Amino acid sequence: MQNEIKKWTANHIPQRNWGLAVITGSTEGIGYEDVLALSAAGWNVIMMGRNPQKGAESIVRIHQINPKAKVSFEKIDLADLSSIKAFATNMIAKGQAIDLLINNAGVMTPPKRLETADGFELQFGTNHIGHFALTAQLLPLLRKSPDARVVTVSSIANRAGQINFDDLQSEASYVPSKAYGQAKLANLMFALELQRQSEKYGWGITSIAAHPGVSRTNLLITGAGRWSGPGIMRTFFPFLFQPSSQGALPTLYAATSPEAKGGLYYGPDKIQETRGFPAIAKIPTQASDLKVSLKLWEVSKKLAKVDF
Repeated sequence: MQNEIKKWTANHIPQRNWGLAVITGSTEGIGYEDVLALSAAGWNVIMMGRNPQKGAESIVRIHQINPKAKVSFEKIDLADLSSIKAFATNMIAKGQAIDLLINNAGVMTPPKRLETADGFELQFGTNHIGHFALTAQLLPLLRKSPDARVVTVSSIANRAGQINFDDLQSEASYVPSKAYGQAKLANLMFALELQRQSEKYGWGITSIAAHPGVSRTNLLITGAGRWSGPGIMRTFFPFLFQPSSQGALPTLYAATSPEAKGGLYYGPDKIQETRGFPAIAKIPTQASDLKVSLKLWEVSKKLAKVDF
């Protein structure tokens, strides 16, 4: 099955002159590459992030490459449920259908345990709970689209992840990589469970997961720090990491390809899914546990104070 995709690139994205895409964490890195590619294909794209100045600078860069790009910026802090609520309320007031939501933003391995505005461990709270809350609150607009997709970005770090319901917020013990693995496993389980819930309740939404392999973004440096082990690797050995434009391809494939299927997981096709072109990725055994997935869904609804 992996060979069926055959070196898919952003040039394969179908051209269209309609459709609204909303992308979190999109002023740089993988998210920025998503905006660049989708706007080139004719999508109307809303970039999202915490820093309006970065957003404005990113839009200038995109317009230098593609003057006709339909791109705007909206401020949101995924580590703050009230910020997510304010964004969703504003979008619902406008009433425009959302055809594509890419849950891309992420926090990676801060050396000390940090908390969100609502008291969640920062990685679990931002990467999973923030996106869970956002997706739930945008559900009415996603359902207005005839073919809405939600793409949630996970990581190969999910392979070592476990959902620890006894210490979801890493209060008893905080190990940066362990907390990150749990958060990215939660991203994958959320994507798979969202597909099952959509099929069960007839929401008409296609939910797909993707991961970028090992890519040259600033996530390692801003999270673990430039002088951490991973940060040093990223800074001084950039050739070990594929370009972020290449890392974005599995997400873009999941978001736009007519061949992409709901409930599947896409990643790079070479060297244990660390680099290459989009292919069907292997779902870790722990992500396939339906009981744990459903429990995580219910617990997340309570923590995020949302319902679907």
